[in-house]
Amino acid sequence: MSIETLTKSVRNIPDFPIPGIQFKDITTLFQSASHLKELSEILYDLYKEKGITKVVGIESRGFFMGPATAIKLNAGFVPIRKPGKLPYNVIEETYTKEYGEDTIQIHEDALNEDDVVLLHDDLLATGGTMVAAYNLVKKLGVKKIYINFLIELEELEGRLHFPTDVEINSIIKF
Repeated sequence: MSIETLTKSVRNIPDFPIPGIQFKDITTLFQSASHLKELSEILYDLYKEKGITKVVGIESRGFFMGPATAIKLNAGFVPIRKPGKLPYNVIEETYTKEYGEDTIQIHEDALNEDDVVLLHDDLLATGGTMVAAYNLVKKLGVKKIYINFLIELEELEGRLHFPTDVEINSIIKF
């Protein structure tokens, strides 16, 4: 299978969740066992020699491949969620995204200075959500952070909002 085959299986939904947004629906990727397996293998191959100790997935679509990747990497999984969803003490970050403002949280004890983290989400658009997640993880003093997306909308130049020393990988690019 190829990246081109995976790319063709992503469904485009115009004007969702608001007019003007071209939503990239990844559920079509997950409906195919072969696509799911290919995504899993690509993610594993990208990070198998990086010493990842925790995969941090962002609510909610970062929860699809995040845990599966963590299992393959023999790492833990940590969720970043919207306010009110995590039961213990949290730290949070508020940010602006393409169509509004939002806040995300992580447990204050989810990571430590020995952790090598893979931050994972489905889509890089303007970068707001992942920049906020990156800031949260940095506050917890981890050793190293890698960033991964299933899809990147290159024309929005979201990766320019990250430090140049952070390795960012996207599997499918539009």
